Amino acid sequence: MHCRLVLFVLTLGLVRPLLAQDSTAAKDSMAAQDTALVPRLAPLATLTLSDALAQARRHSPVYRQALNNAGPARWGVRNAYGNFLPSVQVASDLGYTGSGQSTFGAFFNQTSPFLRSTYSIGLQMQLDGKTLAGPGQQKALERATSQDIENAGVGLRFDVTDQYLTAEDAVAQTEVAREQVRRNEEFLRLAQTRYRVGQATLLDVRQAEATRGTSQVTLLRAFQTENEAKLELFRRMGVVPPAPVEQIALTDSFTVAEPRFKLDELITMAEGENPSLRALRERSSAAGASVRAAKSEYFPTLTAQAGWSGFAQQFTNENQLLSEQLQTAQGQAADCQFNNQVRTGLNLGGTTPDCFGTFGLDATGKSLNPATAALVRSRNDVFPFGFAGQPFQATVTLSLPIFSGFGRELRVSQARADEEDADEAARAQGLAVRASVHARFLGLTTAYKTIGVQEVGRAAARDQLRLAQDRYRVGLGTALEVTDAQSAVERSEADYVTAVYDYHRAFAALEAAVGRPLR
Repeated sequence: MHCRLVLFVLTLGLVRPLLAQDSTAAKDSMAAQDTALVPRLAPLATLTLSDALAQARRHSPVYRQALNNAGPARWGVRNAYGNFLPSVQVASDLGYTGSGQSTFGAFFNQTSPFLRSTYSIGLQMQLDGKTLAGPGQQKALERATSQDIENAGVGLRFDVTDQYLTAEDAVAQTEVAREQVRRNEEFLRLAQTRYRVGQATLLDVRQAEATRGTSQVTLLRAFQTENEAKLELFRRMGVVPPAPVEQIALTDSFTVAEPRFKLDELITMAEGENPSLRALRERSSAAGASVRAAKSEYFPTLTAQAGWSGFAQQFTNENQLLSEQLQTAQGQAADCQFNNQVRTGLNLGGTTPDCFGTFGLDATGKSLNPATAALVRSRNDVFPFGFAGQPFQATVTLSLPIFSGFGRELRVSQARADEEDADEAARAQGLAVRASVHARFLGLTTAYKTIGVQEVGRAAARDQLRLAQDRYRVGLGTALEVTDAQSAVERSEADYVTAVYDYHRAFAALEAAVGRPLR
């Protein structure tokens, strides 16, 4: 036993100077290997979780689709109140009719083409049960839409936070792989040194080289996973990375603390604040308003209408109008002259001094005087806006359908079924929320305990590696022992990192289940 101890001391004294001689060259070699495999580039951009969430709220396509539903919901409420006001309709038309013969139960000869124009202004209002129930129903739907948007925001927060943590987990795993490459470089250097002094075989050197190669491949794959995780993060944010992803640094850090939540309090909080549950409750309320609206079909409907209208008609052939006016005036003038003769013969008096002038004829009686002709033209010049107003019209109707082929009963039954479906959907979502909160709470507790277990395992693996390396340096251990110990350290450190980020992801999942931040 004494001889073995002396041999151990002498061997250790021989190997360590050799290790010291190669230390600087080995470190340079390790740095060169790291640079060649996974270059360390200076970050061109940084990203915090709060920045990622803010950008996601502005740019995420899925979240913006949910936001777009707010506008129609608001207009639905305005429309429900607008139904209490009369609707206004304005109409106008222009037309042309040529000369010819028309038949409307009798024949009419239209000797002159004419232009026509009309206008109408109508007011209409209908008041029934659906109109009365409309505001309540639309307000409930608006609140449901608002909760849908909030739920989309909660989902967005979870998606971005979860992916941010996944990306940071990948970054940490890359560092674990990088550290493993360094260990394997040291192991290779140690095997080469011992081989040069005749204390190891070429097999040890080749085994160390193979182990280093395996760790280098692991590093490359870890770096690829890191970059893919960052790309997925920016995709969920709805933006293009502002720089190459390998030069974007995630700067947030998260602390691990023992969860001290009470399950009952979390469930109560979720039942009151989970937006998906609240949205279904609002839709159930809207379904109740639909039932009331369907039942209102048994009550009378009040309809009120009022309107104004007018028309204008202008003949395009003014000569025809002047000719007709001339014939009319000549006939009236002839009657006037005959009346004068009768009154004069009977000495009745009261004759008309100028029959021609009285009826718009000139002194010869063969044509219209200029004033009358001008008046005829001005009266015909009405197209398109010289409307002749029609009498105002207004009606009020009260209707009560007696039998509609069981259509009302069908609509009431369907509305009740929809209400019951909405109630059951809300109840099912409530059960799902309770189960989800309970499961996420258990998951968070388990994740926290796992961190402690993994930390103990990591410390034990590191001690095992130090012992294996010391034994190998003095010739008491084998290269396989060192390789196994290094693999154990790599697994334990990777498992510890995974446990830490599983804890943070479990925390984010619990927040999503509750429907609000918890820290």
